[in-house]
Amino acid sequence: MTRSLTLPATGAPPASFRADLVAELCQGLDRWQGVFNSNWQEDDRAGVLSQNRWQAVCEAGLTALTIPEAYGGLALTAAELAQVLEYLGSICEDSGLGFTLATHLCSTCIPVARFGSDALKAALLPALAAGDCVGAHAITEPDSGSDAFAMRSRAVPGPGGYTLSGEKCYISSAPLADVIVVYARTHPDKGALGGFSALAVDRHLPGVTVGQPRSKMGLRTAPMADLHFDAVAVPDSALIGREGQGFSILDYVMKWEILCVFALQVGEMRRQLRRSIDWAKGRQQFGQAIGNYQAVSHRIADMHMRLEGAANWLSRAVAAMEGGGRASLEIASAKLAISEAHVANSLDAIMLHGGAGYMSETGIEAGLRNAVGGLIYSGTSDIQRNRIAAMIGL
Repeated sequence: MTRSLTLPATGAPPASFRADLVAELCQGLDRWQGVFNSNWQEDDRAGVLSQNRWQAVCEAGLTALTIPEAYGGLALTAAELAQVLEYLGSICEDSGLGFTLATHLCSTCIPVARFGSDALKAALLPALAAGDCVGAHAITEPDSGSDAFAMRSRAVPGPGGYTLSGEKCYISSAPLADVIVVYARTHPDKGALGGFSALAVDRHLPGVTVGQPRSKMGLRTAPMADLHFDAVAVPDSALIGREGQGFSILDYVMKWEILCVFALQVGEMRRQLRRSIDWAKGRQQFGQAIGNYQAVSHRIADMHMRLEGAANWLSRAVAAMEGGGRASLEIASAKLAISEAHVANSLDAIMLHGGAGYMSETGIEAGLRNAVGGLIYSGTSDIQRNRIAAMIGL
């Protein structure tokens, strides 16, 4: 049965919150849980995304969550989206599957739906909603990591479109994406404001090359590769928003990316805690359940406190986004708090399970490998601390 849904901790849900729709989506996910979790460890070891699991995500309606209803989507609010993705994280053991979904929703669906022309929306959104077209975005370059706008990729304006050249690295979903939102310089003489643009690039255009899949510590079922653009002819119709609007589009998109990915992580932490409690109740040592020992019970209490703190920060970020403000402080704080709590709880889960936690066949150690990535992607912990410090007056 579906567990009871937790509404935002900041109080009553917003008036736009459609509890019946959220409950229906979550109950639908229960029906797909067996597919989500079948043989996921084999795929994790192989570093592949199961087509069966991605098809289940599509059929469950998850690829349509952020797309307007006019284009076949469900147009979920921030609060509704956080609820559904948290629930997915709580039942799906394949964290890479959730991460791939979040990439699809945030990298491509959201910027096209929010900033795209009517023609671009009509061309892309129905296929993105169905999951027939998979989305990704390309930001990071070999010489620009946290400093995203030190990027060198160029999209030179010309008659009818742009000539795109450059290299992007560590691009999630690149091996399977059909459309990639590429951020590139269109006006090198300008800075971050006005100098960059976002283009929805067809991966199959001549001059687009996808590198070999990257081997990663965690999230192995979320495929990653580098991208190379060799004088790719991109039509004018691929421009998202206005020319030079890339910075504001990316800023908007990253808020949603953090909301999606870390809602999944809160759900994963809930699943992790449930499993640790069950283990502590059932594992016998020295004549009694290990949960009776204070060293174990206190560790679990700490896991609970970190989880609730993470959930509270997620709720605050949701409330700030629903309120229509920039939500920058709340988003940075939520990203930092949730990512670091997830790593700490994953370490505790391994310690609680002892030797079994260290063995790959139990799946416990995969939680830590997956959680570590959260300290890096969507802005490192150090970058988040810089942002928080600046926004509180330092």
